[in-house]
Amino acid sequence: MVSVDRLLAFAAMSLLVVLIPGPSVLFVIGRALAHGRRTAVATAIGNVFGSYLLVIAVAVGIGSLVERSAAIYLGVKLAGAAYLVFLGVQAFRHRADLRVSATEPPSARRPARGDLRTVLDGVLVGVTNPKGVVFFAAVLPQFVDQSAGHVPFQMLVLGLVPIMIGLITDTLWGLTASATRAWFARSDRRLSLIGGAGGFTMIGLGVTVAVTGRAD
Repeated sequence: MVSVDRLLAFAAMSLLVVLIPGPSVLFVIGRALAHGRRTAVATAIGNVFGSYLLVIAVAVGIGSLVERSAAIYLGVKLAGAAYLVFLGVQAFRHRADLRVSATEPPSARRPARGDLRTVLDGVLVGVTNPKGVVFFAAVLPQFVDQSAGHVPFQMLVLGLVPIMIGLITDTLWGLTASATRAWFARSDRRLSLIGGAGGFTMIGLGVTVAVTGRAD
């Protein structure tokens, strides 16, 4: 079992890391600005699922391989960056659709993408998040008690801590951004601008992820 002191220490470390806005946070904000609250929440849920897949990968030994291999790490990073750019372009292209959805009655509104598709988008971004890859591969194992045994199980338990913190904070970011979007929805021009801003946010994030990171 994971000791309480290790759990608390890892929780403190996780909180510090999660509070620093990274690709997941900016992605949720971009989706909230482009598509609204429902999409933002579904994206946050998908993000944490994707992040926990990284925890599982580390627990079975795959994560450390990705973190050590420059080629594999680069491939994961570029895949995530490319998908972020693709989603940003789509959001920008369809920014005019926001005006239509904003004027529909609440019962008739639908998210820009299906809920399942939105969650899967979040999963893909979460699992290819370079920040998550490095954190879970390099930091998580340091808080495992090797002498206690059941190392994979310890990692799976510890990994739930940043996941829960991330779910709460990402959701709050998304709800805050979508509330701002609601104010912009009072004007067709402002709504189109905020939809475009969400698209550009995701495009810029994708480019940033692609050109930054490890130098090896």
